[in-house]
Amino acid sequence: MSTFGRDTPMERPNPGGRAAVFVPKINAEDAVKDMLKNGSGMVGFGNSDGSVTVYFENNRFNDSSLHKWESKVWKAYGRMVELSPTVNKLVCDASNLAQVGFVQGPEIEVRDMNLLMAWLERTNAVDSAPQGPLIHA
Repeated sequence: MSTFGRDTPMERPNPGGRAAVFVPKINAEDAVKDMLKNGSGMVGFGNSDGSVTVYFENNRFNDSSLHKWESKVWKAYGRMVELSPTVNKLVCDASNLAQVGFVQGPEIEVRDMNLLMAWLERTNAVDSAPQGPLIHA
């Protein structure tokens, strides 16, 4: 069991509230890696048992409106804050993920662009990368 950073939100946010943005680590469990593909956008929050709840969008059906990484993040965030039914959700040990930033209000702030870019490279999704570390909706 691993823990997450102390700045990781500890509860599901309301619309406009703060959520963590994650990428899977290279050594993530196979079950986690198998779910997260195509430069998935992942948002979530920490749980008291050391696990993380993550909502994700991987654009499995190649919807052109979900090509950009930030579009995937916004889609996942919307599902999370609106409590939408979805299969694109997982709870896993925090050791599988690295937090690269936050979503809050109308912004995504990427604090570790190198980790994000490494994730997008591993999934052949570099062309979906954001232009910079601060993305407005």
